[in-house]
Amino acid sequence: MEPPIGHDQNADQIAYWNGPGGQRWADRQQAQDIVLAPVADVLIDRAGAKAGERIVDVGCGAGATSIAFAQQVGPTGHVMGIDISAPMLARARQVAPPELPVEFVLADATVYPFVPAGFDLLVSRFGVMFFAEPALSFANLHRALKPSGRLVFACWREPRDNPFFMAPLQAVYQHVPKLPPPGPDDPGPFAFASEARVQRILGDAGFSGIAMEPVDLSLDVAIGRGLEAAVQGAREIGPAARALAEQPADVVAAATNSIREALMPFVTGQSVPLRASMWIVTARVS
Repeated sequence: MEPPIGHDQNADQIAYWNGPGGQRWADRQQAQDIVLAPVADVLIDRAGAKAGERIVDVGCGAGATSIAFAQQVGPTGHVMGIDISAPMLARARQVAPPELPVEFVLADATVYPFVPAGFDLLVSRFGVMFFAEPALSFANLHRALKPSGRLVFACWREPRDNPFFMAPLQAVYQHVPKLPPPGPDDPGPFAFASEARVQRILGDAGFSGIAMEPVDLSLDVAIGRGLEAAVQGAREIGPAARALAEQPADVVAAATNSIREALMPFVTGQSVPLRASMWIVTARVS
C-alpha cells in the first residue's frame, strides 16, 4: 500500500511509520495494547463519549482506542481512526470486529479534508505529538468539530518523569551514542511535554477552555510475562530500539544485558512496572 499524501514537513514521519518502524509497532499490537491499556482507560473516562456521537481518533495506530470508542458510541455513532501508518492500519482492520461502526483512514490529519463540523469529539492516545506544524494540524481538526465539539488527548510529559522510556534508554546509552536531541518544536514523543507550548498551539488553532491534567500511571512493560519479555519489548520498539538500530551484534548483545540489569530492580513477580507520566489534555471548540 502506498503511504499517504501529507503535509511536506511531515514527510519524515510518514516515511518512518510506513517503514520497518511502523511494521514493528504493528507486529507488537497485542502486547502494546496490554501495556497501554491503563492509558486508554483514563482517556476513555475523560472523553465521556456518548451513544450516537461521531469521533475522530487521531494517530489511531493499530486501532485499540478506536475500537473501544466505537463500542461506546454504538450503532448510531461512528468512529474514524486516522493514521499515516499503512502497516498499523492494516493491523487495525484485522482486529476490529466487523459489526462495529468504525473506519480506518490512511491519511495525514494535517491536510485531510474532513467534513466540516462533522464530529462531536476528537481523541488521541499519543498520536498528536508528531506533527511538524501542530497549530496547522489542529486548525484542520478544529474545523472538523461541531460548534459544541470537544477535544481529549493523552501526551507524554518530560522524559525525566518517564522511567517507562528512560530506564531502557539510559542503559543503552552505556554502549551507543545518544540520539540527536530534538529541538524544542520538533515532532516526537515529548513534543507536547511543555504545558505552555500545548496551550499556545491549541489556542492558535481556535480551541478554548484548555486544561491539562497530570496523570501518573504504572505500566507493566513485561505484560505479566517476566523480565525477558520486558527486555524484548525495549529492544523492539521505543527510544532504546531506535538507539540500537543498525548497531553491530556485539553492541546489541551488550546493550541488551544492560537493559536487563536496569529493569531488574523493578521486577515484581512476572511484572515489570515502570512509572509513566502524561498529560490528559481537554479543550472545546468554543
